[in-house]
Amino acid sequence: MRNRQYSLFRGFDGRLFEEDSSAEAGDTVISAAKPARNGTQNKVRAEDCSIHEWYRFVLSFPPHLVRTYLSKFGISKHQRVLDPFCGTGTTLVECKKMGIQSIGIEANPMAHFASSVKIDWSPIPSELCAHGKRIAQAVAASLEADGFFESLELFGKPTPCRSLLTLDEQRYRLLLGNSISPMPLHKTLVLMEKLNRSRNSRFYNHERLALAKALVSSISNLHFGPEVGVGKPQSDAPVVSSWLQNISVIADDLRVHEENFVKTEVHHADSRYLINTLAPQSVDAVITSPPYPNEKDYTRTTRLESVILGFINDKQDLRKLKQGLVRSNTRNVYKQDDDDLLIEDNKEIQRIAKQIEARRIELGKTSGFERLYARVTKLYFGGMKKHLIDLKQILRPGAQLAYVVGDQASYLRVMIRTGKLLAEIAESVGYEVMGIDLFRTRLATATKEQLREEVLLLRWPGPSGRAKRNG
Repeated sequence: MRNRQYSLFRGFDGRLFEEDSSAEAGDTVISAAKPARNGTQNKVRAEDCSIHEWYRFVLSFPPHLVRTYLSKFGISKHQRVLDPFCGTGTTLVECKKMGIQSIGIEANPMAHFASSVKIDWSPIPSELCAHGKRIAQAVAASLEADGFFESLELFGKPTPCRSLLTLDEQRYRLLLGNSISPMPLHKTLVLMEKLNRSRNSRFYNHERLALAKALVSSISNLHFGPEVGVGKPQSDAPVVSSWLQNISVIADDLRVHEENFVKTEVHHADSRYLINTLAPQSVDAVITSPPYPNEKDYTRTTRLESVILGFINDKQDLRKLKQGLVRSNTRNVYKQDDDDLLIEDNKEIQRIAKQIEARRIELGKTSGFERLYARVTKLYFGGMKKHLIDLKQILRPGAQLAYVVGDQASYLRVMIRTGKLLAEIAESVGYEVMGIDLFRTRLATATKEQLREEVLLLRWPGPSGRAKRNG
């Protein structure tokens, strides 16, 4: 057994960590964090829940990390922050709370919708609550007229006067199997009917987001751990009351955070083609967390609410969504993809891809998805390079960037040191690498080893700065 060699270094918050520096290339044992509870680093603190918890990805990075780098970068209210993979809007909401201008880019229509609602603090809380109660009363009356009730335990066995509402076959087949039971789905669709009749209401979007949150938190059979899965089907669920509770939470948060008119916007777009959406030299800082190269299909995480709310209606919609994402998993790889051409000269990425393919052959893995492991690895880093190249035109000289990324060993346990590789790519296209902070470590499901989750810090010196160094 090799003797372990350890070195101490500090994470983004100044805490000391202990790293195994004796690991050989390809090893999956990479580090051990001394604080055993480093997982708390990724949790939302109680004082930060306001607005962020209206709707949030399970693995979204926490608001306090955004504040850390806004402070570290010295960002003022006269500057502008970009999150090019904004997800459900953590960076945007935190910037708005602090009075800092921000802009987001998000390709997933459900996540884009969530972000756009979370930065809209215009509804009057009392009026939102009143409107929600009227909708709830109308839904309850409609359900009771047909013999359906909010709780079978309270009201006994129903005697329905009409068949249960459901989705058309095309939409229903998009869902994860058994992700929602017939009775909760019926109630949800009745609620959607009432909401759609009031679509001209200034509360329409907030009320739909409240339903999206209720769907994943209490109405459906989904569970997240951290991958999305389907648990034991529940025959019924409190749809209207769960939704109304979320309306109440939104209203309470709006009482604390009145509209501050800080310029905050979010665009539904592909982060690899930023110049099509954003003005040149309009951004002073970037704080973001792009997808990692693994087998996590981010469209599955939001599938139920995306279908119910009408963001995805058929396979063509789903395909279009996936084509607008950086290729990070084998479920969104297409024959015409060519982002991998951008990293043909990167020896380390090519080595990793060859190692993955050799491991696949050695293990006799022959499924269509397994055959794509090596290719998706190259497509991922090529897509990120395309993003970083396009981003340069958007940044002001001296712009500072923070990318939350994580090491991966999802592809047949071959180590992919995401932060290190992205640092090399960024430097090759003109960025200055300012450092890599350890954010936390996390347990790899397959290997049971600790993997690093890091914050890659970059600086864009501007075209003249790059030319001076090359000269």
